[in-house]
Amino acid sequence: MFLTRSEYDRGVNTFSPEGRLFQVEYAIEAIKLGSTAIGICTNEGVVLAVEKRITSPLMELTTIEKIVEVDKHIGCAVSGLMADSRTMIDRARVECQNHWFVYNENMSVESCAQAVSNLAIQFGDSDDDGAAMSRPFGVAILFAGIDEKGPQLYHMDPSGTFVQFDAKAIGSGSEGAQQSLQEVYHKSMTLQEASTAALNILKQVMEEKLNSSNVELMTMTPENKFCMLSKEQVEEIIRTAEPGDKIHTEGRPIKV
Repeated sequence: MFLTRSEYDRGVNTFSPEGRLFQVEYAIEAIKLGSTAIGICTNEGVVLAVEKRITSPLMELTTIEKIVEVDKHIGCAVSGLMADSRTMIDRARVECQNHWFVYNENMSVESCAQAVSNLAIQFGDSDDDGAAMSRPFGVAILFAGIDEKGPQLYHMDPSGTFVQFDAKAIGSGSEGAQQSLQEVYHKSMTLQEASTAALNILKQVMEEKLNSSNVELMTMTPENKFCMLSKEQVEEIIRTAEPGDKIHTEGRPIKV
């Protein structure tokens, strides 16, 4: 006789009769409560745009970090439990430095994503390194970087699965944002068009009015590597991306 669903919920690495791991599914659902993050990969580089939720006017905005630098050629945007994200970002930084120390070359974006996914899948698995984790990490990460293959964008979820994307959205507004990305994205998109598109889509899915205080924007290019845009630069892009602006995709204008 099968156990009830609530009894299968208790085991972090126990499969249900349908072959599901409920704790992992719950962790993925937790990400949908986080702030929205958008990544767009172009031939010129990669753009990451993230919503910063300001829950109190007394908050110090500089302490809210949704986009972080892993190495000079890799940056990432996170959504979900920020405490969990710090553990995974620290692992990514250590792996990148170890790779440079051992091989005297930059770590590829795919290898960095794989190293972090190996940590994400260790829930329920005890070994010599320490006791088993009590639950999966409740965070999704977008890795943006430049390596020998050019601009790269990878998405990783709590199951430890990482997949390469041309454009990807995570967080509370991810469903609507992903649909908009499918309509707007095209292979010949420039970095400027990608930045404008990312902010336009964020403007659609955010509850608050978009401004330079509640959004972060990062570009990753072969020339400048990891580059966080200043408030003034973000304001300039917001001014040029007024509602009703059209972004052309392969000859057909899309209103965003």
